[in-house]
Amino acid sequence: MSDEERILWMLLRDRRFAGFKFRRQVPLGDYVADFACFERKLIVELDGSQHAAPEQAAFDAKRTETLHAAGFRVLRIWTSELFGERERTMETILNALHGRA
Repeated sequence: MSDEERILWMLLRDRRFAGFKFRRQVPLGDYVADFACFERKLIVELDGSQHAAPEQAAFDAKRTETLHAAGFRVLRIWTSELFGERERTMETILNALHGRA
């Protein structure tokens, strides 16, 4: 895990976040999800600047399609959002967990 993923994991682990159970580095078919809440079928991906590159963006889009087909919703969060607007980022995750995003 990256340093950024470790920080988010500290906020999500052990049902610390609104009582929801998250798992980290979850293998799903050919992919590994950063964080997954199976109860709500939500995957949270923490993306750094490398995800803005065209090749990576195309890979991410295919991956998201595959995960959607498996019944998951995918929430992508930029690492800069986590550091710059942590409270807002966590609110975004909470809204997604409740189906409001």
